[in-house]
Amino acid sequence: MSRDVAGGAAAIDKPRAADVDPIRAVAALDDPSRRALYKFVRSSTDPVTREAAAQHLGISRKLAAFHLDKLVDAGLLVTDDGARVRTRTLGRTPKGYRPSPLQVAITIPRRNYQELAEILMEAVLSARADEDASEAALRAGNAAGERVGAELRTRMRGGRIGPERGLTFAETALRERGFEPTRPSPGCVALRNCPFHPLADKATELVCGLNHEFIVGLLRGLGTSAVQALLAPSPGRCCVVLRA
Repeated sequence: MSRDVAGGAAAIDKPRAADVDPIRAVAALDDPSRRALYKFVRSSTDPVTREAAAQHLGISRKLAAFHLDKLVDAGLLVTDDGARVRTRTLGRTPKGYRPSPLQVAITIPRRNYQELAEILMEAVLSARADEDASEAALRAGNAAGERVGAELRTRMRGGRIGPERGLTFAETALRERGFEPTRPSPGCVALRNCPFHPLADKATELVCGLNHEFIVGLLRGLGTSAVQALLAPSPGRCCVVLRA
């Protein structure tokens, strides 16, 4: 969606992270011409016009516009109608293209190092005199989980949360974060993936402790005491299981 800013500033199309499909974004770069255009735009200090893009690749303006707009649709570029561009023409300022500020990453199975980094950063910034680094990290992980649980409870319209709803809500939150929850039995949720692996191999006690504290906080944020998060290490999956 474009937004006009008072004072003649640029009207900029900014994609939201939630609207960007990372697989589609990466697939858009499979075409060699499109990939070359994306690199060209990223290396430019000014927004790139269709004319400049066409000249750079030695293709028609129409074909350059097609590739550039495909990159916009994929969330990799944004358009900037009012910005200073490389080529000025009489009349209307030509449309410029700039790199999107969004990051795109694909990992299979899913990894979520950004969330881990945010928890550790919060631990550093809020560290107390009476706790060591590990204790601060576990406290920050618990607080992060509680925020997620409280947000989900609001989203799901709360109400009384018994064992089944508690497990279902927790599954929703953990699936969104790449834990790949599954139900080996009606009253149990196992987590087939650790989003922080392979870091868990290097600091098993810390990472498993963080996962456990995050999920304990998540359940508290949901407002349920009918579900427990238990440490139950098992090869090939997250060390935490949830039981009603």
